[in-house]
Amino acid sequence: MPLKAYDLTGRTAFVTGAASGIGRATARLLAEAGATVHCADRDEKGLRETRALITEAGGSARTHTLDVTDRARLRAAVASADRLDVLAAIAGVMHTSTVLETRDEDLDRVFAVNFKGVLHACQEAARAMIAAKTPGSLITMASGAVDAAHPGLLCYSAAKAAVVQLTRTLAAELGPYAIRVNAVAPGWVRTPMTDRHDAALQHQAEQAMIRRAPLGRVGEPEDIAHAVLHLACDASAFTTGQILRPNGGTAMPW
Repeated sequence: MPLKAYDLTGRTAFVTGAASGIGRATARLLAEAGATVHCADRDEKGLRETRALITEAGGSARTHTLDVTDRARLRAAVASADRLDVLAAIAGVMHTSTVLETRDEDLDRVFAVNFKGVLHACQEAARAMIAAKTPGSLITMASGAVDAAHPGLLCYSAAKAAVVQLTRTLAAELGPYAIRVNAVAPGWVRTPMTDRHDAALQHQAEQAMIRRAPLGRVGEPEDIAHAVLHLACDASAFTTGQILRPNGGTAMPW
């Protein structure tokens, strides 16, 4: 059993991006802590696998196949929960292009998922919590990319920087309702999203990260999931408006 401050028994969590990577690791860990987890993603096969992993371990999970850019589907999925205590808005996409090569459609797609998808999830979750007068925790997914300039990552880092400001503003606005809002800004983490890059370039990036990181390694999805769990539970009851940076100690993870 988890320590009492980390016990989510009787609570309900909603996790976007739950079909793989950080989202899957988070859904599994929240379920292990006792929460009923609603898992959302557009990858139906990945969602089934996540649910199977949770239920096989004795946890409780429901799945919602949706794209976070579809606000109506997102609203319906959040409304289907009997109650809502935790939101982990993790769904995201990666795009690389120089500033001069960036097209409007690139910027629109990345902001639609990485910023507006987070905004809409937070809005729907917060409205549900306020209506039910339920204290809660909203956790957004930022990135270490917001802390320095990274050539080729304009769309991604700009959207994540917007998430940071969204997090701080929501924390100020929702505090009176006993709803906490915090962000996690990971360093380089091995996930299916980062694995889509050229293998040689990925190896080069990982080695650069390892050289800069005092802990001497890149992150794993479970490392970030534990940061989310901390912000989701009573152990962080006096924490809001903060950006937690699990990045192995480096300020420039990319």
